[in-house]
Amino acid sequence: MEERIYTIPLRREFQKTTRFKKAKKAVTAVKEFTLKHSKAKEVKVGRYLNEAIWANGIRYPPARVKVKITKENDIATVELIDAPVVEKKTTETKKVKEEIKKEVEKEVEEELEPEMGKKVAKEVAKEVVEESEKEITKNVPKKKSSK
Repeated sequence: MEERIYTIPLRREFQKTTRFKKAKKAVTAVKEFTLKHSKAKEVKVGRYLNEAIWANGIRYPPARVKVKITKENDIATVELIDAPVVEKKTTETKKVKEEIKKEVEKEVEEELEPEMGKKVAKEVAKEVVEESEKEITKNVPKKKSSK
């Protein structure tokens, strides 16, 4: 994973279009700049960068934007420098949830009658999974965005 910081001049590009297409041209200019400088095959514009370009409407995009380009497996992701970092949910938490759910269902079914056990077990398992989910999210440290 490779990260670089750039200031992209947008005015030069959106001056070439009509005033009602400037923000759209600015987004394409960001993509072209990223393709050129990262040598990636695909570019993804981040949510906060897109919102910053379109913040003043289609006629008045910013003249320049300071961005962080992250390249991973021939896919370049462009995001504002001060955009918050969003963590992806890992599959480990899903596995843990399923394991907890199965264990709780077995315990409840053994304690109760066979017919009532299945219905109650599912409800109890849902409650336990929700509680464990809250605990897991509390224990996971959040990544801080670098400035």
